[in-house]
Amino acid sequence: MLICPQCKFENSNTNKFCQNCGTSLTQKVCPKCSSAVAVNAERCHNCGTECGTIWWAIIAKEESLVEEVKESEPEDQKIKSLEDDSALVFSSLIGSSELPVGSYLDSQERYQLLDPLPAVLQAAANTEVCVRVLDCQPYQVSPLVAILGNQQNSLILPSTEAARIPSLAKAYIALQPGSHPEIPSIHDAWLENQMQVVLIENRSHWQHLVELWQDDTISSLQIVHWFYQMTLLWALLEPLNCRQSLLELSNLRLDEDQTLALEKLYVEKDRNNSAELPENAEQPLKIEALGRIWQALFRQSQRTQSGSVIQLLGEIELGKIETIGRLRSRLEAIATELEPTTTATDSAEEHNPSPTILQLDYTEDTAGRGDDMPTVVLPMQLISLEDAGRSEVGRQRQHNEDFFGVETKINKLELPKNRALQARGLYILCDGMGGHAGGEVASELAVTTLRQYFQKHWLSNQLPTEDSIAEAVLLANQAIYDVNQQDARSGVGRMGTTLVMLLIQDTQAAVAHVGDSRLYKLSRKEKLQQITVDHEVGQREIARGVEPSLAYARPDAYQLTQALGPRDQNLIHPDVQFLEINEDTLFILASDGLSDNDLLETHFSTHLEPLLSYGANLERGVRELIDLANQHNGHDNITAVLIRAKVRPYVEGQNNA
Repeated sequence: MLICPQCKFENSNTNKFCQNCGTSLTQKVCPKCSSAVAVNAERCHNCGTECGTIWWAIIAKEESLVEEVKESEPEDQKIKSLEDDSALVFSSLIGSSELPVGSYLDSQERYQLLDPLPAVLQAAANTEVCVRVLDCQPYQVSPLVAILGNQQNSLILPSTEAARIPSLAKAYIALQPGSHPEIPSIHDAWLENQMQVVLIENRSHWQHLVELWQDDTISSLQIVHWFYQMTLLWALLEPLNCRQSLLELSNLRLDEDQTLALEKLYVEKDRNNSAELPENAEQPLKIEALGRIWQALFRQSQRTQSGSVIQLLGEIELGKIETIGRLRSRLEAIATELEPTTTATDSAEEHNPSPTILQLDYTEDTAGRGDDMPTVVLPMQLISLEDAGRSEVGRQRQHNEDFFGVETKINKLELPKNRALQARGLYILCDGMGGHAGGEVASELAVTTLRQYFQKHWLSNQLPTEDSIAEAVLLANQAIYDVNQQDARSGVGRMGTTLVMLLIQDTQAAVAHVGDSRLYKLSRKEKLQQITVDHEVGQREIARGVEPSLAYARPDAYQLTQALGPRDQNLIHPDVQFLEINEDTLFILASDGLSDNDLLETHFSTHLEPLLSYGANLERGVRELIDLANQHNGHDNITAVLIRAKVRPYVEGQNNA
């Protein structure tokens, strides 16, 4: 079956368009020039941008193959003993000559080589050959995914599954349900003629850790943070015998947010059979091995080590730190020691990102340490703040009563040894009501009033207080209310508007809302969260203890309980809350034309998650959200405002390691 890239609907293999949303299943859009490109093309024919779905293929012999095939056998006999009628293509893969670019890795001709494939049969017994392959059927469910799905639904026996999945794939499969972004995801795997093939996420182009380690702007605190990540991964990989993955410098990579990640997994040999261990890996599973890798990183980068780190490495080498929990405790103490400090004389105008708690929620053996998971206190700083907004009338309305305002101010300082970024953002979205010359007037008046208020009252490098934000909202309400009174509007003729507003100052944020326009927050760890709660009858009844099904069975369940303008300030109670930005975050302000029918909750993985990346264009993302809403919720005006905040551990003012 073909899975639609937009709505995830399951389509027949013969479909050219998704039966649910109409998305093309034969073409995709180039992310750079928006040209239509065939789904099986590696690059855009117009601008040359890479558009294809590329996997990292790992190919290795099964142990039984090494034992059965003797080096003394003629080469033709080796190949003949390994192939059968159903795998002629694959048997050529393990022949005596390399396969050129453009050949296929599988007999179904789905995975096309982008790199020449060396002769696998001539490789050493423990060697894995890795190449890039292009998926010529990217919307087709992979056989591995189908097997795992059938197993989950009890349609096949585990023993049947085990017979078809190579041993190299087992660790990747075990880690997928945990959603660990540090581990590359697995796409497909098969075992054929005692040769293992595993296709995983391609990270061959990701930055090596040792490269960034050499950067003079990287602080001791950031290095300690990477150490801490390695200890978490050590505990994660230990049950799967994959800790060797952390002991290969070339395997340590960084994602775009400078978070430690692995290029692939290395499965360790059975420790009970010491004869199988390589000579240079006498103690590959001890903490001392992790310490040696850290020392190697310093040697290759030629960085000077700080005193605390030198002491720690010495203790590891002498075997004074015997457990991963103890090592983590020492790193926590060093991180606390390296935290930037401020004094009471610091000016309010100075850049002063507040410390945040970075939650480290990996499972591990925490015997003797209590039930509370340890945390590392790391100050965070904002490194970029971007935005995009768009509003459209929809497919059924005659005029647009939505209105939004976006203001982002960035003050950037960059010197050879000092970098700082101060950013402030004010983002307002209003959905008016009251008909032509009513709702659209109210929504614009609310946005204008709020912008003018904060231009006068938001002067420091701190967020306004809760009272100040509430005062601004009440002032906007009064402005609309006065117009209603002056025009002698009454009943349903009184104009009004909903409001959702986001204020950002560096890594701090504040949210205020009235009505049913919403703010959502998306991050890689916490996924999509609805931050605001609609001011409507159904939610009011739920707050009173009524079951949701009964609360929304009322005919007036979606009627607003609050809006700006129809009533005086004594009956308006805006909700104000404060948030901390301690990881890369995408904020979404949405009118109900976008949020109705759980549209964002249903499609966030395809339309929002990709926008967390630096390379994703927010303007294009907003357009695609509007198009999606027009397909599903075209009954109302549609407005979306996106804000992407990227953060990293605070490094300014720290001594270089």
